[in-house]
Amino acid sequence: MLSDAKAWNAKGKSKPYKLADSAQLYLLVRPTGSKSWCYNYFLDDRQKTLILGHYPALSILDARVKRDELKAVLKEGREPRIVKKLLIEENVAAARTTFEKVARTWHAHTKSRWSSIHADDVIRSLERDVFIEIGNLPISDITPQLVLEVLRAVENRGAIETAHRLRQRISASFVYAIAHGWATSDPAAKVGAALSAVKRGRQPAITDLARLQKMIRDAEADYARPITRYALRFIALTAVRPNELHGGAWREHERLDSPEPLWRIPAWRMQRDRERIKRSDHLVPLARQSVDVLRAIWPLTGGGHYIFPSARNVHRPMSADAIGSLLRRAGYHGCHVSHLFRGAFSTIMNAWAEHRGKEHDRDVIDLMLSYTRERTVAGTCNRAAYMLRRRELAQIWADMLCEHLPEPELLMDRPSRGVIGVADDLPR
Repeated sequence: MLSDAKAWNAKGKSKPYKLADSAQLYLLVRPTGSKSWCYNYFLDDRQKTLILGHYPALSILDARVKRDELKAVLKEGREPRIVKKLLIEENVAAARTTFEKVARTWHAHTKSRWSSIHADDVIRSLERDVFIEIGNLPISDITPQLVLEVLRAVENRGAIETAHRLRQRISASFVYAIAHGWATSDPAAKVGAALSAVKRGRQPAITDLARLQKMIRDAEADYARPITRYALRFIALTAVRPNELHGGAWREHERLDSPEPLWRIPAWRMQRDRERIKRSDHLVPLARQSVDVLRAIWPLTGGGHYIFPSARNVHRPMSADAIGSLLRRAGYHGCHVSHLFRGAFSTIMNAWAEHRGKEHDRDVIDLMLSYTRERTVAGTCNRAAYMLRRRELAQIWADMLCEHLPEPELLMDRPSRGVIGVADDLPR
């Protein structure tokens, strides 16, 4: 049998020559010094030769394994040359089937089941945290260890829930790939047990007015885009859901130059609730301070579709975690989340109503938050109900909240990472 030392030291001669190994396997040494593993076999009483690979890229042991595999193919009556060709084609196809291609195909197939905002959030999360790490890898090369490394990086920045959501999206992509024959297993299936547990229970919220004002001041002093600062102020003033804010479009705002400015959030953009979608748009009366925010941000983004666009792409809404990141950087990690501005509004305004003996305002406050419980004045699901009182309460809340906050235009004077878009006239 041929030794590795003899194969390594073999030099090219004037003519090609063979170094025999065993069982019809030999090393062909060419005049140039290149070396190839060859296997002679008989089929239909004819001798044929098949090149298995090149030495030293293909070691002696691996060459022998390939030879034995082809001998087994011969015993089955199949042509080794054809089998080898099919294997090469399969390997090339697998190499071309990258994880990013599979995940994008899965997303395109599945997104019709989701709201457009959720569909955008899914693909953006994969683009931000997954594709950059393993997107170019053949799907067959991705292991549980690689998936875990990607998710650990997300965990390390404190986004535990995001890591779990990403694992689910990676897993769904692999399930889709398995169904189409592009993969044989799901490496993300059991990785969840290795991730940090998501802390359940009541989310943090600051419900004291003075502390809430201080938090907004601290966050607005951060080195962040003016757009993010304005988004923080606007969600605090309007108490809408974060997804309603992120997808907010300029064309949804009405009569901004009138005494009755309004934000009409389409029913299809509301929280994914089929019963709610069947009803009507959510009407948000805007206080003077809310309109001031829109006037301040108009020169930055008024030329586009979204009021608060993404930092990377003006044709997409801002990141779902942009406000949360701003609050964390300002030192409020574990103290408040963007969704809980609604809780702060409800707690503070209900306490205000109780103190003044205006118990009936409780139901109006629920209606302002787009709650549709049977006990509310919106029992008939008429979102335009009590508009006059809702507008009065919106202004009372804005006056209380902004009492010690700077004017919105002053946020432009603070250091930031830049602005995008320019427009001329505020929409009427």
